[in-house]
Amino acid sequence: MSDNPKPSIAVLGGGPGGYAAAFLAADLGMKVTLIDPEVNPGGVCLYRGCIPSKALLHVAKVIDESHQAKNWGIEYSDPKIDLPRLRSWKEGVVKKLTGGLGQLSKARSVQYIQGQAAFENSTTLRVAKTGGAEESLSFDRIIIATGSRPAIIPSLKLNSARVMDSTGALDLSEVPRSLLVVGGGYIGLELGTVYAALGSKVSVVEMLAGLLPGADRDLVLPLHKRVEKIFDSILLNTTVSAMKEEASGIRVTFEGQEIKEREKVFDKVLVSVGRKPNSEIPGLDKTQVQVGPRGFIQVNKQLQTHDPAIYAIGDVVGEPMLAHKASHEGRTAVEAIAGHKVAFEPNAIPAVVFTDPEIAWCGLTETQAQKENRQIKVARFPWAASGRAVTLDRPEGMTKLIFDPETERVLGVGIVGVGCGELIAEGVLAVEMAATATDVALSIHPHPTLSETLMESAEVFFGTSTHVYRPKPR
Repeated sequence: MSDNPKPSIAVLGGGPGGYAAAFLAADLGMKVTLIDPEVNPGGVCLYRGCIPSKALLHVAKVIDESHQAKNWGIEYSDPKIDLPRLRSWKEGVVKKLTGGLGQLSKARSVQYIQGQAAFENSTTLRVAKTGGAEESLSFDRIIIATGSRPAIIPSLKLNSARVMDSTGALDLSEVPRSLLVVGGGYIGLELGTVYAALGSKVSVVEMLAGLLPGADRDLVLPLHKRVEKIFDSILLNTTVSAMKEEASGIRVTFEGQEIKEREKVFDKVLVSVGRKPNSEIPGLDKTQVQVGPRGFIQVNKQLQTHDPAIYAIGDVVGEPMLAHKASHEGRTAVEAIAGHKVAFEPNAIPAVVFTDPEIAWCGLTETQAQKENRQIKVARFPWAASGRAVTLDRPEGMTKLIFDPETERVLGVGIVGVGCGELIAEGVLAVEMAATATDVALSIHPHPTLSETLMESAEVFFGTSTHVYRPKPR
């Protein structure tokens, strides 16, 4: 880039990937234009995903703890839920964060255009601004960060206000008496948890044999045991074959070998069966960008597409569809455009399921190792032996470390328990820095904390955990 040290950049999409890319590009002295349909940056994550859902999950946790306090000799009256006020608080959180991003855009002199963009060629966009005006703009490089949207099962598509996707569920228009969640993945379980806490009788249907398919079963088990108590029912190995609206609700027909009721009526249904990349960008066929069979834009390790002038990041380029992965991809793409020697090749991308208890993992999972026939050693520390977990009255958790049996290097970390989404970052650091079991065991952790469970998991590996006794064979 010596002939143009400060290229002009357009970023399509203002989510965590898009605005992270735009802000870094501005910090590096580039002329940046950020284009998004919303009034401020934020994307699905801030407006209709991560942030509003976590705000509501916090409310659900407070309600749950008010009930659990009976175990400690403290009793509260049943909570009274002011739904309009709850919605207002959630929307206030969103407005505060997105407004802050708008201010950061201005402070960095990023040109923010509220509107939609279409490709005229590899370096020119036709931008339709909100309000009607259109103009053609040319750039040296374009970064596609258009994200994803809720997937739809065609056979279950029903034009009814009683059938919601994740966006509709977060609107919180009402608390239905009964709610069916179609899909036992993280989005369905998180939103199901919220509605159950607010008073809905929640049922979850999952076509596979367990909740959170793909996650290690020993991590899922404590969550499954807990949600069994707060959900009305969990239907595994079961599919929804039909849905029909009636005066009293949505009549759902189930299929599966263990079904007790083949049909049941629910006040509302939440369909949460994954997400689909937003790669159907007008005019993309006028470029050299290639889209794979699943709709993901194909990129290399620098996030560059088959068109040298166009990069793509985030959900639109593939799994895992996570905000923090998109942010790091955005920064990598910008650094590549700036001429830096970079590549997006992380050893550990953390995943967190914000249910109660939370589940988090990074790096190699035990399930993955089994599929790949990789030799590993696993050390588990039960939270029942954690002083901090017991003081929280939440001893059901577990921390496990996955090691290379020869080098004793940490290959992966999995945790289930309250607040483990905050703990997993240490696991990411251990994997990325090629830490060994000895490194983790000898790193002094504060007491009493849940973070100690990582240290003691490493001690379990050596058979010397202070709070877990295992007699040596004679």
